[in-house]
Amino acid sequence: MKTEAVRVERLTRTYGGGDQAVTALDDIDITFSRGTFTAVMGPSGSGKSTLLQTAAGLDRPTSGRVWIGDTELSRLSESKLTKLRRDRIGFIFQAFNLIGALTVEENIVLPLRLAGVRPDRDWLTQVVHRVGLGARLKHRPSELSGGQQQRVAIARALAARPDVIFCDEPTGALDTQTAAEVLRLLRSVVDAHGQTVVMVTHDPVAASYADRVVLLADGRIRDDMHQPGAARIAELLAHLGPRVTQEV
Repeated sequence: MKTEAVRVERLTRTYGGGDQAVTALDDIDITFSRGTFTAVMGPSGSGKSTLLQTAAGLDRPTSGRVWIGDTELSRLSESKLTKLRRDRIGFIFQAFNLIGALTVEENIVLPLRLAGVRPDRDWLTQVVHRVGLGARLKHRPSELSGGQQQRVAIARALAARPDVIFCDEPTGALDTQTAAEVLRLLRSVVDAHGQTVVMVTHDPVAASYADRVVLLADGRIRDDMHQPGAARIAELLAHLGPRVTQEV
């Protein structure tokens, strides 16, 4: 029986106030089990990015609670929340968030260095090889293409083997072949190493690599499916129209 990596209980996130208030998440309950790969999808404004950000402790909910394992995030001070994100959560976002003064290798191992953890060189070598960075370790971000910079961010998230990896469109800046390689890597770390991955994506093909696909619309969960396949995902998405023009 799989244990809970992330649990969200009655989660609501509202932006603004009065007549201008926008409810990005509306009383959501969801659990992500350890050793699983979940894709979160929905039209623009559905709340999928807000779910990721609140579940990862990057944003505070208006109400409700979030647990990473048995740790409730609302009980943590900002300094303890920062430490939890550094030590137990990996992030892969569209914005690469690389440090220009550091080499590729230094960027990859930076979270480990900050945590005072010695890198596992065998694992690091495997990750670097799988994302195609073996010849780029001494380069700086300014010397890389956008796709290469995203691969650095992916390798950085994987290097520490965190409790959970939150991904926001992790293959959006990659070509089709490299994207498939990255998705296979994410799939393999779930299957071979029991990693937990929660990925926001708009791409039914990317979502098809996941064990589970959760569809959001209007800040609520509309469907929760086990390996529905790319064609079925695309069909369901076609029936979910955008609520607002700005993604939340």
